Amino acid sequence: MITIKEIAKQCNVSPSTVSNILNGRSNVGEETRLRVLECIKETGYQPNYFARSMRKQNSHVLSIITEDLTIFGTNSMVEAIMARCEANNYRTILMNLRLYRKWGNTWYHENERLRAYIMPVLQEALSIKVDGIIYVAGHCRYIDCFPKDFPIPVVITYALSKNQRYPSITIDDEKGGYDTAKYLTAKGHRDIGIIAGAQDNLHTIYRLLGYQKALFEEKIPFRPSWVVHGKWNRKSGYEAAKSLMCDKITALFCMNDDMAAGAYDYLYEQGLVIGKDISVIGYDNMDLSGYLRPSLTTTEIPLGEIGKKAVDMLLEDLRNPKEDGQAAVTVRMPCTMIPRKSVVDLFAGKVK
Repeated sequence: MITIKEIAKQCNVSPSTVSNILNGRSNVGEETRLRVLECIKETGYQPNYFARSMRKQNSHVLSIITEDLTIFGTNSMVEAIMARCEANNYRTILMNLRLYRKWGNTWYHENERLRAYIMPVLQEALSIKVDGIIYVAGHCRYIDCFPKDFPIPVVITYALSKNQRYPSITIDDEKGGYDTAKYLTAKGHRDIGIIAGAQDNLHTIYRLLGYQKALFEEKIPFRPSWVVHGKWNRKSGYEAAKSLMCDKITALFCMNDDMAAGAYDYLYEQGLVIGKDISVIGYDNMDLSGYLRPSLTTTEIPLGEIGKKAVDMLLEDLRNPKEDGQAAVTVRMPCTMIPRKSVVDLFAGKVK
């Protein structure tokens, strides 16, 4: 097998420089880093840290790897993970990749790029001799960045594992979309506009699927033209509401509270009274949802419960390791509707 010294010789750098690059240290020039990484890719070099990490006893230390602490929900899940670990006499080491801050929205489908970036982090976790890893994603998608021969248990959190070896836990978006549609139709709404998230986002896809199932049960036609995709932010919610209000809809289903706030902005400009002239429903139960006027009816994501469940799954894996070839479980946590004052009951005062 090729060694670090041979990589260094081919790239005309020192072995310590190669080591620094493999460990993700920033004291190496970008041109040198790219040259060394290209050589590593061409030669198929793999650091032999898996074997070095094997140990005879547990350390009672778990690693939490987050894609970005600034993303909605991550802090709440991390807090719950740490509390659950503490209750089970485990210490935690937090590693924040800061992917959204560094790369924005450009890396979601670049698994090779993510693997190259995360390998030094995994190496560090193994060198610390952690017993397992809880990987906290920024949004739901299929995760495939852990080696097949990784020697310690991993739980993928707020996302789905592409590798059947690793268990994952996320939210039941399909049920959430279904419940939202049922809530609105139970109050007499049939003409519902949707301010959806990004079109290829799994949260969007599953919430829309559940919404369509509910409409089918209620014998209400689904109108694709009444679905406008936003960017999960307030500005895109404003623009989507502006586009949708060209049609005679009675309610807006916004797939997150930020976009619902943008819809509020536009509707206020048009002189419409939310909760009377038109209804708005959100998703996430962010802090702002309770401060909007009227307060926003929304769906709460069980972030704390997701964090606790991730720890329970990891500890179970440590106590009872799966047999080779045994597929890991996928858990989808249910969300909860939070009724407030932004949805008008069209049946009020009428005979149903």
